[in-house]
Amino acid sequence: MDRPVTTLFMLMSVDGKISTGSTDSLDFDKDLPLIAGVGDGLHQYYEIEQTTDLWSFNTGRVQAKMGINESEMPSKTPVSFVLMDNHHLKEHGVRYFCARSRQFIVITSNLRHPAFGVKESNLHIIYQETPSLRDALVCLKEKYGCERLTVQSGGTVNGLFLREKLIDFVDIVVAPILVGGKDTPTLIDGASLLSDSELSGLGVLKLTDCAVLHGSYLRLRYEVTD
Repeated sequence: MDRPVTTLFMLMSVDGKISTGSTDSLDFDKDLPLIAGVGDGLHQYYEIEQTTDLWSFNTGRVQAKMGINESEMPSKTPVSFVLMDNHHLKEHGVRYFCARSRQFIVITSNLRHPAFGVKESNLHIIYQETPSLRDALVCLKEKYGCERLTVQSGGTVNGLFLREKLIDFVDIVVAPILVGGKDTPTLIDGASLLSDSELSGLGVLKLTDCAVLHGSYLRLRYEVTD
């Protein structure tokens, strides 16, 4: 394979939502610990997250929503982070990930991205005049040695991974809650299918493991077969 093996690893509600609402002020990490019957089991997701691949893919929008642009500088971790971003990360957010990452790669089509003004030995930029997720993944493997990649991005970018057939495994932790709301982000967002001729864009999954966790949480693991 000319790209990393990818695993989509996410926390979602029973109805497939990955946030508590449609605005950036609402977020699972902030809100679920406060909900009775849900918060007590949330730690299991973070514990499983610690066992995922040492390359992690996310987006600048998701990280900005989590407050990275204002966070205190973290300690170094063995994880290499890859962020797709055009305008959400500020210089502080770039420096935050340089401090946190073994290797930090920014994928952008913005020549004015603040990453270009940061000089750190572990910072690398994949500039794409025409954005191509597949090309970026090929570059990650060929140039930076990324063999396996955990994807934890938002629903829209997850949709790009799906439609371009770039997801190999799915690892989902399901929280015992229903969120609802047609505008609330889901596991896979982006453009909907419009005709039966597009059905080849569906992800067909084979269940490889189902674990019942504490507090009515579930962990579902799948291999993408098509």
